[in-house]
Amino acid sequence: MSSPVSALRILPADIPGADPSSSPEAKPSFADTLRSAIDDVNQLQAQADTGVASVLAGDGGDVHSALIAVEKADLSFQLMMQVRNKIVSAYQEISRMQF
Repeated sequence: MSSPVSALRILPADIPGADPSSSPEAKPSFADTLRSAIDDVNQLQAQADTGVASVLAGDGGDVHSALIAVEKADLSFQLMMQVRNKIVSAYQEISRMQF
């Protein structure tokens, strides 16, 4: 049985093609990883919008699929907000350090 949590890519080792022994030039930067995650959240939001629009237009859109798409988009957005909060918190803690 596959867990829905297993689809989340949290660790760099979980990302296909990410090999810790590869050269530093081949590794994506933090900004690239963050941009990719934001693009994924945006894509899920667009899919949810399309599903809801299909249901509202009466094009025979499946309500169940639309609701699942909306919940996926909501959950991924909440996860992205928590990641953002952690990044801001880490930045604030670093800025309080005295050198």
